[in-house]
Amino acid sequence: MINYKNNITADEVNAIRLSLGWRQLHPEQQQANIDGNALTVAAYDNETAIAMAGLTWTGGSFAYANVLINPQYQGIEDALINRIFDFLHSKLKPGYGIQIYIFVRSGQEAIYKSLGFDYVTPENTGVPMRICLTNQVELTDKMFKQMEYKEQST
Repeated sequence: MINYKNNITADEVNAIRLSLGWRQLHPEQQQANIDGNALTVAAYDNETAIAMAGLTWTGGSFAYANVLINPQYQGIEDALINRIFDFLHSKLKPGYGIQIYIFVRSGQEAIYKSLGFDYVTPENTGVPMRICLTNQVELTDKMFKQMEYKEQST
């Protein structure tokens, strides 16, 4: 039976990341991610963490949702997202609106569209961009494929 809690450990999140084939984050950095959430929802199968959703929101008009689900448990996205929606609805004041952004892995678009999300287009919000700052050159080059790194001579 799957149950939901509002907390999760860094090690549990890293275990979910591993199930997705992603690298583990340093436990201190992972804990900072958890602590920085306005809301954390974790799904457990008995005592094993199988999914988590984090909501980054400062109380303003933009929020960012991050959902990680062990691939063996796909299909619980709605339970996680609806808990985020309930939280944000409880915070809405008259005249307020909150845009929620989420990065969805390829192939899962229909799940999130069924929950009310829509595609971000350059015409309505601009073009999403990112940069990964790291002191691990092999991660920048190999994992994030940003640019060829060449040691600068001094």
